Amino acid sequence: MPKAFLIDTTRCTACRGCQIACKEWHDLPAVPTKQRGSHQNPPDLNPYNLKIVRFHEHLDERGRVLWNFFPDQCRHCVKPICATMANKAVPGSMIKDEKSGAVLVTEKCREMDEVGIRTVIKSCPYNIPRYDAEKKMLVKCDMCIDRVQVGLEPMCVKTCPTGTMAFGEREEMLTLAKKRLAD
Repeated sequence: MPKAFLIDTTRCTACRGCQIACKEWHDLPAVPTKQRGSHQNPPDLNPYNLKIVRFHEHLDERGRVLWNFFPDQCRHCVKPICATMANKAVPGSMIKDEKSGAVLVTEKCREMDEVGIRTVIKSCPYNIPRYDAEKKMLVKCDMCIDRVQVGLEPMCVKTCPTGTMAFGEREEMLTLAKKRLAD
């Protein structure tokens, strides 16, 4: 039975533990950043940040700053259009692991031309896949498939101190979501 993430934004404090854990687990290098007027850093996903915590800052009617945070990464869709488009360009370049539900980029992705790459990136409704020019392939969250295959949680979920992120069987996550909404 496929797995799923549950992200409860009402619990997120923007500690970015999930963001850092992802970088560390995947041994991704640091990316030079600079202050741009927001605490969100980096400003967007990139080949070396497969997960980021998005910050949305706004003023309420009384002029107080309100913060909304969203841990952003691949959703590992039930029917991933990115994989459909990738496989039209190069068969086998993206797969959906039926046991875990993870949508994974394969080495065959390196055979994709620029048009195919742009098509895959634009097809994702969440704007997730990125092109790594150094590796010459698309990159995105892989659900920490190496951990999930041996019964462990993805690193982002393991490190979340507030319970913002939960991971498990898809039906269990849907039940948990309904419970949290009712509370």
